[in-house]
Amino acid sequence: MAADSDGRHRRSRESRARIVDAMIELVREGVLEPTAEQVSERAGLAMRTVFRHFRDMETLYREISQRMHSRIAGMIQTELRAEPWRAGLHRMVDRRARIYEEMLPIRLAADALRHRSRVLQDDHAEFVMVARSMLRDLLPRDVARSKATFEALDALLSYELWIRLRRHQKLSVRSARTVIHRSVDALLGERT
Repeated sequence: MAADSDGRHRRSRESRARIVDAMIELVREGVLEPTAEQVSERAGLAMRTVFRHFRDMETLYREISQRMHSRIAGMIQTELRAEPWRAGLHRMVDRRARIYEEMLPIRLAADALRHRSRVLQDDHAEFVMVARSMLRDLLPRDVARSKATFEALDALLSYELWIRLRRHQKLSVRSARTVIHRSVDALLGERT
């Protein structure tokens, strides 16, 4: 009996993972709001199975968010502190570019759906809070306390600027990174 139960649990976990994978694949292909039918077909599972595992979209959004966080966890945890501190700031620019690029299609879909999802609203708020906190921790106290400088740096290193440079201005990853590096240097001037 225990073997049957273990097999059911394993199959259930596999089905759930296939549903999340299908949703992520569809979003990466440009389908910002995949239908249950599309997810079901891509996962190779019956619609009934999709709805049994995810009774509402909030549950699915939460699972996708957890999956994306685990994908980028290694990039986030990389140490940035350096002497001089500006070198760490430039490493932060490069790291955020990699993270933003990895998450780009998922974030675009989340942005489109955030207005009606508490999970996506909370996830975005936490993302912004963590990014701001990491920036503040990296900067020398006098720079972090300068409200105008801190807010300008936060804007320059933001996901929103990355989207503008990549999607609206159609810059390559390398060019977008260069724009941000130069903007950071221009903002900070000779400050050490």
